[in-house]
Amino acid sequence: MKPIKRQSDRSGRSKLRSPGRPRTARREDQQRFWALIAAGWSSERAATGAGISPAVGARWFREAGGMPTTTLSPRAAPLSGRFLSFVEREEIALYRAQQLGIREIARRLKRAASTISREVRRNAATRSGGLVYRATTAQWHAERAARRPKPAKLAVNVALRKYVEDRLSGLLVSDTGTPISGPTVPWKGRRHGQRQDRRWTAAWSPEQIAQRLRLDFPDDDTMRISHEAIYQALYIEGRGALRRDLTACLRMGRVLRVPRARRRSPGKTFVVPEVMLKARPEEATNRDVPGHWEGDLILGLGSSSIGTLVERTTRFTLLLHLPRMPEYGLEAPAKNGPALAGHGAQAVREAIARVIATVPPQLRRSLTWDQGAEMSQHAQLHLETGVGIYFCEPQSPWQRGTNENTNGLLRQYFPKGTDLSLHSADDLAAVAKTLNARPRKVLGWQTPNEAFEHALHGIDAAVATTV
Repeated sequence: MKPIKRQSDRSGRSKLRSPGRPRTARREDQQRFWALIAAGWSSERAATGAGISPAVGARWFREAGGMPTTTLSPRAAPLSGRFLSFVEREEIALYRAQQLGIREIARRLKRAASTISREVRRNAATRSGGLVYRATTAQWHAERAARRPKPAKLAVNVALRKYVEDRLSGLLVSDTGTPISGPTVPWKGRRHGQRQDRRWTAAWSPEQIAQRLRLDFPDDDTMRISHEAIYQALYIEGRGALRRDLTACLRMGRVLRVPRARRRSPGKTFVVPEVMLKARPEEATNRDVPGHWEGDLILGLGSSSIGTLVERTTRFTLLLHLPRMPEYGLEAPAKNGPALAGHGAQAVREAIARVIATVPPQLRRSLTWDQGAEMSQHAQLHLETGVGIYFCEPQSPWQRGTNENTNGLLRQYFPKGTDLSLHSADDLAAVAKTLNARPRKVLGWQTPNEAFEHALHGIDAAVATTV
C-alpha cells in the first residue's frame, strides 16, 4: 500500500527540535523596547512602553546580556524592501482566508507570484500536518531562517578558552606555591552586594587578557580575541563559550550589563525636580541660618543600620535607632512588603519624625538626604514634621559633606563589618551625647552642644527683638 504523504512535507523545512511556540512580538516591538532601554528605562517599564508584558521584556534583557543585537539596536538600518514585512504577511493570511489565489494575492501586494508561493509553502504552520498560513508563525519561521549563527571563537578554540578561563578564575597562590582558595561564595545569578564576600581569583579584566595574548603568543594569530568578545561570551545566553558564573570573577561582579543611559538616569522615581538640591534655600548652602540638616544611614553586618542627622551650621548630631523587625531571620521578606532589616521607608520615616520632634521648631528648616529608597515616603514626612526634604544628585556624597564627615567620626564607635543591631536606643543616645560634647576645630573649638545652644538663643533673641 502506498504511504500517504503529508501535505506539510511540501514545506521543505527540516524537522524542528522543539523551538517553542512562535513569539507574538514583532521586530518593531523589539526595536522599540531596546530604544527605551537605551534611553535609560528599566526593563519592565520599557516592556510596557513597547506594548509587551514586563516578564517578556525582562527575559529579552537577560538573554541579550543587557545589550541588543546589531539588527535590533536603535541605530540599525531598516530591513530591505526585498523581504516581506509582517504587515504583508498579515495581508497574505487575510487573503488566504478569503480563498484568493496566489497570483491574485501577488497582484494586490505588487509582488512576484513566486515570492508569494514560496512564502505560503516555506513559512506556513505545519503542526496539524497541513499547510496553514498564519502571519505570526510565518514571521517566526522567516526570522529563524534569516539567522546566520556564527560559532563563538571561544567555543571552537579550546586553547584560547582555557587561557581566558585560567586568567579570569585562576586561584591565588602564596609565595610557597600553595593555592589559596579564599571564601566559598555561591553564584546567585545576580550582582553581589557591597562589603560581601567575593570569589578570590586571578581576576584579570577582559581587556588585560586580550592585550596580553599578543605578548604571550606573538606568532600565533589563532590566539587573538577582543575584550568585547569575552564580555559577550560571559553575558549573552546561548553563546556556549564561557560559563555565566564566571561573571563573579569580574571586578564589579555584574551578571548583566548596565546601559550607559541608565547610569546617567536622574535617580529614583520618587525624586522630582522640586525636591532636588538646587531647590534648597540659599541660606542652607551658606550655613548662615541654623536649622538645616543632613541625613544618611550607616550600614553594618547583616543589613543592620543606624540613621544619622547632622545640623549643617553647628554640627549637632542625632542618631536614629532602627531595630530589626521580630520576623527578621525567621521568614523570607514579602515582595513590596516592609523591610525586615529595620531600615525600610516606613521605619526611617517614623524614626526621623520621632527624633526631629525633640528639636525646637525654629531649628527644623530642611533635611538633605541621598536618593536611597529609605526616603521614598519623604512627602508624608514633610507633612508630618513641616521639614523641607531635599535630595542630592546620584553618586554625589560631597553634597552632604558634613554628614559624611560625621559618619566617619561615628565609625570609631560603630566600625564597618560589625553588627549594628546590637546597640540599643540608649547606646545611640550616649554616643550622640559624647560626640556633641567634643570640641570641634570648625566651630572655633566650641562643642556642637554649645554652638547649638548659641544658635537657639540667637534665634530667640531675634524673635524677641522683632516682637
